[in-house]
Amino acid sequence: MAQFDRHHIQSRDLGPAVLLAAVRADEDRAHLFFTKGSEVSPVIAEKLVNGPELRSVGDAPWLTGQMPEGGIQAFFNSELMDIPREAPRPAMMAGRNVALATRNGETAQTVLEWLGYHVKYQSLTGAIILDRAEPGTDEGFAQELESGLKKLDLKAFDDLAVLLVDCDVPLGQSDNAPEHHPFVTPGAPGKDRMEVPKPAPWAAPLGDVLIYEMLRHLFLTKARAVANIEVYDLVPPDPRGTMFDLAQTAKGGVVQLVGQQCYPWRVRDDDPVRFADHICVQFDAKKRRGRWCAAMAALDDQAVFRLVRIGGVDPEVAYPFYRFMALRHRAPTVSKIVPKASLIEHAPLIKMSEAEWDHKPILMPHEEVEQPPKGDNSVAIVTCMKNEGPFILEWLAYHRAIGIEGFLVYTNDCTDGTDTFLDLLQEKGYVQHRDNKFHGTGLKPQHHALQQAEKEPVVMESDWAISMDVDEFIDIKVGDGTMTALFDVVPDANLISCTWRLFGNNDVHEYEDRFLIEQFFRCAPEFANKPHQAWGFKTLFKNVGLFKKLGVHRPKGLKPQIWDKIRWYNGSAKRMPEGEYRNAWRSNASTYGYDVVQLNHYAVRSAESFLVKRDRGRVNHVDRDQGLAYWFRMNNNFEEERSIQRMIPKLQHEFDQLLSDPDIRAMHEACVKAHKDKIKELRATENYSRFYAELTGPRMEKLSRMHRHFGANVFLTGPECVPDEVLQRDPDEKFFFTVERGETAH
Repeated sequence: MAQFDRHHIQSRDLGPAVLLAAVRADEDRAHLFFTKGSEVSPVIAEKLVNGPELRSVGDAPWLTGQMPEGGIQAFFNSELMDIPREAPRPAMMAGRNVALATRNGETAQTVLEWLGYHVKYQSLTGAIILDRAEPGTDEGFAQELESGLKKLDLKAFDDLAVLLVDCDVPLGQSDNAPEHHPFVTPGAPGKDRMEVPKPAPWAAPLGDVLIYEMLRHLFLTKARAVANIEVYDLVPPDPRGTMFDLAQTAKGGVVQLVGQQCYPWRVRDDDPVRFADHICVQFDAKKRRGRWCAAMAALDDQAVFRLVRIGGVDPEVAYPFYRFMALRHRAPTVSKIVPKASLIEHAPLIKMSEAEWDHKPILMPHEEVEQPPKGDNSVAIVTCMKNEGPFILEWLAYHRAIGIEGFLVYTNDCTDGTDTFLDLLQEKGYVQHRDNKFHGTGLKPQHHALQQAEKEPVVMESDWAISMDVDEFIDIKVGDGTMTALFDVVPDANLISCTWRLFGNNDVHEYEDRFLIEQFFRCAPEFANKPHQAWGFKTLFKNVGLFKKLGVHRPKGLKPQIWDKIRWYNGSAKRMPEGEYRNAWRSNASTYGYDVVQLNHYAVRSAESFLVKRDRGRVNHVDRDQGLAYWFRMNNNFEEERSIQRMIPKLQHEFDQLLSDPDIRAMHEACVKAHKDKIKELRATENYSRFYAELTGPRMEKLSRMHRHFGANVFLTGPECVPDEVLQRDPDEKFFFTVERGETAH
C-alpha cells in the first residue's frame, strides 16, 4: 500500500520578514527561508547570524549561517521568539524518483490519475505535493487523496510515497488574480476587455518559488531524482527512457522538460474536466513551458531549484511533456482560456485518452475546403462610404479597369449626394448599394456593414472578396497590372495581403477634380514600420470556407480544422508565416512586401479635401477625431512612387465610358460641386481656416518628409513634440528622434 503523510509549514511573522522555516544544514549552521519581499539586511548588518551567506530566489531571501542563542531571535522579538531549527527528513524520499508539484484547486481524482500515469510510464516512486489551498477551506482534498491511495490495488503503487505539504501563509503572487481565472491564463483571449479580478494570494500563481529549495533541504537531499512538474502535467513515455533515468547521465544531472499546452475541444455538460478530455493543441503556439528533472547526486553544490530551471546548470537534454490547461485554468467554456480558432486535434492525445482512460472525448466538427463559387477568379469589393461623392468614379473605374466587377457599397448619413450617386450606379448595373443601418446595433458602421455583406449574393457568388476603402487602390506591379496577372503569380493562393503604402498630399493644397493616382505620387518608403498604421494591410481572400466571416483587414474566425490548407501570400508573393493566420492585420519587418502588389492608401488627399474628411468623421472609428496628429501620421511624402500611373490609360478609358452616360456625368459633377461648396464653407470658419493654415504651412510639409527619423512615440504624441532644432535638420541626414509618451517640445 502506498505511503501517505502530511507536513505543515508553520511560518513566523518577524515584522520586516516572514520566516517559512529554519532547516539545519549541519552541526552549527542552518538555512533560513523567508517569504518574497522579506527584509533581512538588518540581520546581516547586526551580525545576528554568524558567517552569513545570503542568496535570493525570486526576491525571496535565503540566509545560511550560524544562529547563536539570543541572536536572530532577540533581534526580531524581545521575548525571544522560539525559532527551532528543523532537522532534515530525507528518509521518506531516499532513493526515490520524486515529482515535486503544486496543487492549486485540482481535484483528488485528477491528482490520483496524475500519480498513476507517472508510476506507470516514468517509474515514479515518490511525490511531494504543495497544497496551495487556504487552511480550513478544502480539508476534503487530503482525505480523498489518502483514501484514493489506499484503494489503489496495483502492485506498482505499493512502493509509492506521497507527502502532502501545506502552509499557514499564502505563497501566491500577492498582487495577482486567482490562477484559474482567464485573466491569468497564458494566452487567454480578450484580456484587454476583462475586468481585472481582485488579488487572491492564496490562489494566485506561485510567487514564493523559494519553497522548492526549502522542500529540497527538508525532504529531497537523498532522492534519486526530482522532477518539478505540476499536477496538471503529464510526461509521456520516451524511447530514450524515463526522465529520471536520463537525468543520471545528463550533463550537470539535469534534463530540461519542455511542455506543450493542450486543451479540450469541449466537455460534455455537467461532466468534470479530465485529462482524457484534452485532445487539442494550438497549431501556432510558439512558446513552450519549462520545467526540469534533476539527479540529486549529480547536482553541483551551487545549483538552485527554481520554477522553470535549475539555477547554475545549462541542460543539454530536452524531454517533452503536456500541460492539461483546463484542469487548473477552469472556465465555463474552453474559449475563455484559449482562442478556439487556434486549436487542432492532436493524434497522440486522442490515443492517450482512449488507451489510458477508455474515454470518448468530444472531437472537433469536421470541416473541408469548399470549391470557389464560380471558378473564374471573380472578385468582389465590400466598402463603406460617407461623403465620398467626387472620388467614387475614379475608384470604381480603376478597379473595373484591373478586372474587378463586383462592388458592394454601404453608406450612412451622407450629405453630399454620395448615396444618391450610388443609387444611380446601382440602377445602371455597376454597383450594389445598401443603406448601412448600424444605428442602435452597438456596432461600428464598418463592422455592421461587413456582417450584413456576408449574406449578399455579390459576395457569396464571387471567387474572391476583399474589404477596402474608397481611398485605397490595388496597385498590381506585374504583367499587365490586372487581377489576372496577380493570380498568375500565385496560382495556389487563397489569401493575398496587400500592404498599405501611405501616399501623402504631395504638397497639393487645393482640391481639383483630377485623378488621385495622377496627382499624388509621393509616399512612404517601403520600409516604414512607423507609425503603427503604415504597414496595415487589406486581404484578398478566396471564398472556399477557410474563415467564418468578413473582417476589416482580413477574414476572421479561422476554422482550425483546415488551417493547413491556407495558402497566404504577402505583396511580394512570399508565404505568410503560420503565426499570422489568426489575428494579423498589419505587416512587420519579416512579412512586408511590395514587389507584386501593394495597396496605395491616399488617406489625406489634398489639404482642402482633408478638411471635408475631418468634418465628416471616420467611417469605422466614429469616436476619433482626424486632426493634425492624423494628418501627421498619414501624410508621408518621403519619395516618389509612380508604378500605378501606368494604368492611367486603362483608367481613363473606363472613366470616359462611365461619363458617357449623361446621368452619371451630371451626378459626378453635382458631387464635385458639393465638395467644393463644403470646402468653401469650412474655410470660411475661423477654426478650419486656422487648421488649413497649419496643414499647408512649411512645418507640416517638412515633417511629411522626415518620418523615417522618428520613433513610434512621436507619432503617438503628435507633431507638436518635434522641436524646431530637429525640424531644421536635413531630411537626408542620418539621425533619430523620439520622446517619452505624452512629452511635448519646449
